[in-house]
Amino acid sequence: MRARRTRRTARLLAVAAVATLCALGLTAPAGAADTPPPGADDWSCKPDSAHPQPVVLVNGTFKTSYENWLTLSPALANAGYCVFSFEYGGLETAPIPDSAAELRDFVNAVLGATGAGKVDIVGHSQGGMMPRYYVKFLGGATKVDDLVGIVPSNHGTTNPLALAAGATVCPSCVDQTAGSDFLQKLNSDPETPVGPDYTAIATKYDEVVVPYTSAFLKGPDSYVTNVLLQDRCPLDTTEHDQAPKSPLVEQWVLNALERTGPADPAFVPRCV
Repeated sequence: MRARRTRRTARLLAVAAVATLCALGLTAPAGAADTPPPGADDWSCKPDSAHPQPVVLVNGTFKTSYENWLTLSPALANAGYCVFSFEYGGLETAPIPDSAAELRDFVNAVLGATGAGKVDIVGHSQGGMMPRYYVKFLGGATKVDDLVGIVPSNHGTTNPLALAAGATVCPSCVDQTAGSDFLQKLNSDPETPVGPDYTAIATKYDEVVVPYTSAFLKGPDSYVTNVLLQDRCPLDTTEHDQAPKSPLVEQWVLNALERTGPADPAFVPRCV
């Protein structure tokens, strides 16, 4: 009887997690898992002197690369960047250290194909946080020039969805729960190791990374910039899932990639 109740509870948790993900727009469209977004994965692309680092896009939990980067990938390609994307971690549900190892291998492949010395990484949600594990523990500090996190889960979330999903199908959701063993290790001093420039972009309307300030990073202003969209555009209502498709976010990403150092904290974007 007890075993049946346990199985029933697990099934209910799974249903609740999926239902909540659907409500938040976090599930991936069927059939898109192996399709790169427009503008990405031209393995013959060679960076030019104006855009010397290829850009690696890292999608968020339960997302496909195609859906996550449908807007930003072609924008970066049109701006002159070599753009690459990949799927990882079983819809990003694997333990985050395992996914970071996949990122390490993908970056090495991109560097080998393009001949570049470093990459820039732009990531959404888990994809903005997970690369920090690669930087800190897997040798990425010498291979990443810019790390731009779009609503990244840098300090996790207090959203109960993370625990509900983690109890069923999502070890990475457990890792992203505020106070997890993983996050304590990741955010131990130094939180932002020397090497990359770090830009963290947040919105006060984030309903997934809660509180939204969890996205922000500690570190010297010379190589760490924290951006709250509403500081420049008070009427902007971008939410977590919308952020990679936001024209406002796109401006901040391009600002971070086009200059030496992280995004310019004095940058004034066009509010849309």
